[in-house]
Amino acid sequence: MLNSMVVTGRIVSIWRYPVKSMAGEQIAAVSLDSLGLHADRTWAVRDIESNATTSAKRHPKLMWCTARYTADPPPDAGPGHAPEVLIGFPDGTEVSSSDPAVHTMLSAYLDHDVELRPLPPVTDRQSYRGPMATKSDIRTIFGLAPDEPLPDLSMFPVRKLAEISRYATPVGSYADAYPLHLMTEQSLRAMGAYAPDSTFDVRRFRPSILIDSISEAEQPELAWCGGVLQAGTAGLAPQIPTVRCVMPSHAQPGLDRDPAVIRTVAAHARRCLGVYATVSHPGRIAEGDAIRFDVPVSAPSADSLAAAVKRSVMRAISAVLPPGRG
Repeated sequence: MLNSMVVTGRIVSIWRYPVKSMAGEQIAAVSLDSLGLHADRTWAVRDIESNATTSAKRHPKLMWCTARYTADPPPDAGPGHAPEVLIGFPDGTEVSSSDPAVHTMLSAYLDHDVELRPLPPVTDRQSYRGPMATKSDIRTIFGLAPDEPLPDLSMFPVRKLAEISRYATPVGSYADAYPLHLMTEQSLRAMGAYAPDSTFDVRRFRPSILIDSISEAEQPELAWCGGVLQAGTAGLAPQIPTVRCVMPSHAQPGLDRDPAVIRTVAAHARRCLGVYATVSHPGRIAEGDAIRFDVPVSAPSADSLAAAVKRSVMRAISAVLPPGRG
């Protein structure tokens, strides 16, 4: 139930990622539907040995590649219909997704046997499956030392936890968990103030939408979870804080490797920066659009009980995860 609407900021930039984990492209306007930004992540790199979608969490060199569509993505771009994309390597070489050599070129670049895969149809659920992560895998993904505790994922709904434990990415998407990732400039500045020697560039965090909030809070977007944002003709529903993996600390063009970035977020923001969101109703957004927030009525106390249950579930999952190697 909603009780009021307030202007909370404006859209500063919109980012689309044609290939998962490769550099994004800034776009002026885009349509949104239940899968998020139109034509976002319609391609990904697949590990041949594990037969599962992989990313820069395991292959940081992917972040040095560029990806751009050869033409404006058609209306049917999405699962089962991936538009042609041009991949650029650091040496300036480009290769099209339609070129059979793309797989060997990516494999040689990563020194690992991979192939470029289009987003499968939603009916091909098997293609979205991946091997069960071990504790060792999770430590690698989050950049954790052997003596550091595993991240607290209890903010994820149990249904979402079940989905991401069964599939490498949600069915119909190459996003990690939710179709949208929202961030504010205020969050980046707040973290930057804690680590003045680090660069909290928006490209490190790969949001879908960067927002300039009118709030003076360090992380204004956290207050949006559970409400609805109106932007352009679309509705966005922030769900939970975005738990940060190791990727923001990796080097990419113009940004050096910097482990202090993640350490700062872990120390001052409980390892969360930005929020995951879904699309509450489809529409179109553009740079400069005002953001209006539909503030939800205070929820009943059942929320705290649900959170406790989820923490218990996470402890149980952690206890049965295979340890992995190393």
